[in-house]
Amino acid sequence: MRSVKLDTHSQSIDVFCRRDRRFSVKTPNSLQRSTVNTYLTRIIHDLPISGLQCRVHIELAQTRNTDGVRLIEESEFFEKGVRYSKRFCHQISGLCRHMPISVIAKHFGLLWETVKNIDKALLNRTFPPSDPALLTGLTHIGVDEVARAKGHDYMTVVYDMNTGRLIWVEHGRTSDTLSRFLTQLSRATAEQIKAVAMDMGDSYIKAVTEHLPNADIVFDRFHVMQLYSKIIRKERSFEFKKAENHKDKKLIKGSLFLLLKNAGKLSSSQSDKLDELLESNKHLCFIYMMKEQLQQIWNSTNYPEMEQKLEQWCHLAMQSGILSLQSFVGTLQRHKKGICNYATYHLTSAAIEAGNVSIGMLRKRARGIRDTEYFKLKIKQISVPETSSIFYPSVKLM
Repeated sequence: MRSVKLDTHSQSIDVFCRRDRRFSVKTPNSLQRSTVNTYLTRIIHDLPISGLQCRVHIELAQTRNTDGVRLIEESEFFEKGVRYSKRFCHQISGLCRHMPISVIAKHFGLLWETVKNIDKALLNRTFPPSDPALLTGLTHIGVDEVARAKGHDYMTVVYDMNTGRLIWVEHGRTSDTLSRFLTQLSRATAEQIKAVAMDMGDSYIKAVTEHLPNADIVFDRFHVMQLYSKIIRKERSFEFKKAENHKDKKLIKGSLFLLLKNAGKLSSSQSDKLDELLESNKHLCFIYMMKEQLQQIWNSTNYPEMEQKLEQWCHLAMQSGILSLQSFVGTLQRHKKGICNYATYHLTSAAIEAGNVSIGMLRKRARGIRDTEYFKLKIKQISVPETSSIFYPSVKLM
């Protein structure tokens, strides 16, 4: 270091560094000693010092090889072509894991695009493209879709259900999207996969059926009950419109949460209000009781038992004469095997939904991400635990 200059007007510090002439110069590609053509200065933005912006003026040697090509020596302090130090980039990327890009850009005096590009470049080096051909030991996997922005551009995510680890993410939610992953698996790995947990979307079912003929498809309770919740919403809305007096409307109003929530998780006051509603409205009472009975099907200990309970539930629903329930029965019958496979494998989408919640928080914090490749990298990042402190790299968090 040659000198330090404090600029009180711009509230910044300039550090001037001169190259140590005692060390020989090596060309970037061959790392062989070479002749110095001239010395150049690069201005690199570094971490703030005492709340002041810091610029480091680094002197680098320009070499000339045997072909007359001029090359600038590499530095461990910053990446080639980047105007920010490595440690500065690491801190920016670390903050991007927890804070909106706009906030970081504002506090560091950078452009939004600059912060995003810094984070994206570091993530590209940290998380190289996934290669399904290298995956081994997979027996149970889970597949789901997540939106890049609400209602726009979906991504397909694949998890190892034994570890909860994200193993693949790709743009799109079609059968071809998942097929690209499955066809890249080694033959040994593909044959070892015994079960695939997913929702009841036809595109994923088609891909798994074509490329994993030995694997069973499993639909867990979450996705089935998610479909049934639509029936509750529809029938509740119908009953509210049908109510003839203010008292009945007031009783139904605000009851959706009570009808959807599990009975064991309701408070005493909520249970009393639910009991009053069910006692006064026999139609909603039947819909609610069918929901409770449907949930109990997943307590079955084996496939035949679960199949029998599901058939009994479907028969009762068909006898009710309620069109929405009868339509729902058709869906259950088409996916009966996958639903009853739960009794064999006991796979749930808990790990997948936990990952989707984190992805949703990421999307909300960014208010939507326009760069699809960057979004894929951020999904990979949140699936890996943070091991070191952002501000003190030597401090381990795990």
